[in-house]
Amino acid sequence: MRKHMVALVLLASSAMGAVPAVAQSGVEGRVSRLESEMRAVQRKVFPGGAGQYIEPDIKPTDPNVIPGTPANSPVADLSTRVNALENQLSNVTGSIETTQHRVQVLEDAFNAYKRSTDARLKALEDTASSTGGGSNGGSGAPAPTMGDDGSAPPSRSGSGAVKQPARSGANGDDATSSGGDTDRQARIAALQRPPSGDKAEDAYLYGYRLWQAKLYPEAEAQLKLVTTTYPKHKRASYAQNLLGRSYLEDGKPSLASLAFYDNYKKWPDGERAPDSLYYLGQSLVKLGKPSADVCKVYRELEDVYGTKLSETMKADVARAKTQSKCA
Repeated sequence: MRKHMVALVLLASSAMGAVPAVAQSGVEGRVSRLESEMRAVQRKVFPGGAGQYIEPDIKPTDPNVIPGTPANSPVADLSTRVNALENQLSNVTGSIETTQHRVQVLEDAFNAYKRSTDARLKALEDTASSTGGGSNGGSGAPAPTMGDDGSAPPSRSGSGAVKQPARSGANGDDATSSGGDTDRQARIAALQRPPSGDKAEDAYLYGYRLWQAKLYPEAEAQLKLVTTTYPKHKRASYAQNLLGRSYLEDGKPSLASLAFYDNYKKWPDGERAPDSLYYLGQSLVKLGKPSADVCKVYRELEDVYGTKLSETMKADVARAKTQSKCA
């Protein structure tokens, strides 16, 4: 009888010792699984980032250190680790979802802006492409809102436009003698090339001086050289705009409209892009295009550059819209 009781006690003791072992084994499995998932998430959030992993809230104790009397059982410690890992996993997952949502919002906003900009450029391109022909009627284009060489704007007449200098001769130059070619060459030779050392700046200013002397073919060739050789220089926008003005004053409004549109399309952030849109409208007027096309250009100018326009330019645009009977 006593042997039988001893056997029951031993059996009960062994069973009680096995329960924590089984429970501990199950929790260890959860810990291993969660830690594996956490490492996968961290690799996703911090790709290739050595030392960038999130430190666990609970760190395992050094197995070589013999602790004193533990405050909690091993099962309780493992459960705490599991809870910490679950909280970390939840936080990282939430951060990923928030980031994905922000990226989606930014993509939607960019796509909407791109569609709007493409539609505007397409409308202007259609308008510019339709200027291949037409009459050359209309008055001369107004003077620039500021000097293309960076100087102060020229004085205006009472109507707001600068009187264009009179031109004589078959080619529109100032030659009055029979030796027009000789005189023209002398005028070109008299123009000095700027010696500042900035090749792009000097090339543009020389083209400006040719335009100012009304040597339009030579000015056009020089200004084209500036835009093709130095397309990333700030003077590229100036040169393209002045090229259009040279065409316009040389009685070539079709070429002028294409030059002005190219400046707006290629250098939309250039300092002369607003001027080119304004003069594009003037070119369409000289070509006898419908007021609807002209007004569309002025509206584009105000929509894109309204806050950047000088008071003089705003007055010019308002006057031009009135002349074209824009709504």
